[in-house]
Amino acid sequence: MAGRLLSIGECMVELMQAEGDLLRKGYAGDSFNTAYYARLFLPPDWSVDYFTAVGTDTVSDEMLAFIEKTGVGTGYIRRVEGRTPGLYMIHLKDGERSFSYWRSVSAAKLLADDADHLRKAAEASDILVFSGITLAILAPNAVETLLLELRRAKAAGKLVVFDPNIRPRLWDDNTRMLETISAGARATSLVMPSFDDEATHFGDADVAATITRYRSLGVENVVVKDGAKGVTLSFGGGASEFVPSAQVEKIVDTTSAGDSFNGAFLARYAAGGDAVAAARFAAQTAAAVIQHHGALVARDKLEALF
Repeated sequence: MAGRLLSIGECMVELMQAEGDLLRKGYAGDSFNTAYYARLFLPPDWSVDYFTAVGTDTVSDEMLAFIEKTGVGTGYIRRVEGRTPGLYMIHLKDGERSFSYWRSVSAAKLLADDADHLRKAAEASDILVFSGITLAILAPNAVETLLLELRRAKAAGKLVVFDPNIRPRLWDDNTRMLETISAGARATSLVMPSFDDEATHFGDADVAATITRYRSLGVENVVVKDGAKGVTLSFGGGASEFVPSAQVEKIVDTTSAGDSFNGAFLARYAAGGDAVAAARFAAQTAAAVIQHHGALVARDKLEALF
């Protein structure tokens, strides 16, 4: 059955290492990466849209053209005078990445400022996706505006999906970070955390503790990603199920491991309704993605998945 997935967050200009100390420009960000991979794997009768704000400058024009080229819709993207997309640079060492950011005038920080526009987009969608980074870049009043609409969507029976994606550098206060992440979870019907983040910042002793904590916040479904150790799912109050990670020959770049998992999982889950099968496919997707450079791996490099 056809539907619409809406991913909410910040797409940034991405600079990655290239040959001869050169840098290659791209566009990425956790919520857009998820939308990209969802679009790759969803049936053609599904629509995928991105919800953010960009500027009116040339870089914003180029970003919108790129997003449209991937098949992700831009109809809900607002343009804000005097702002521009944020920028980040990837630093790689042994396949692991670190980042430098420039986002002080990012237009995406204002993505929830037009509440009516946000409500219109939410009401037109069947699946809504956001992350802890989405919450981190917004002012507190804008966070509440966004969560209000997500709670409305959840109450209306829509699938509201949250990846906590905890990034302390984006928050000015640790307590506010944890409280806001928890508030984000309460607005959702599916949470997809990474266990390393949860253990570090919430002190969870094991994956089971992460599942218990999110279920105590009213989250019906939880998918805990634990890197090479695999994935644990708890859906609808039933027993937890474990899905092992897929084998990787050589890790090249882990930049979009979790995002590609999320997008592939949601695509298969939306199309078939089988969470375990969706997790197996998503694990295979993430394993393929991290064997290539960059956040967004072209379809022709992932042909074995189709």
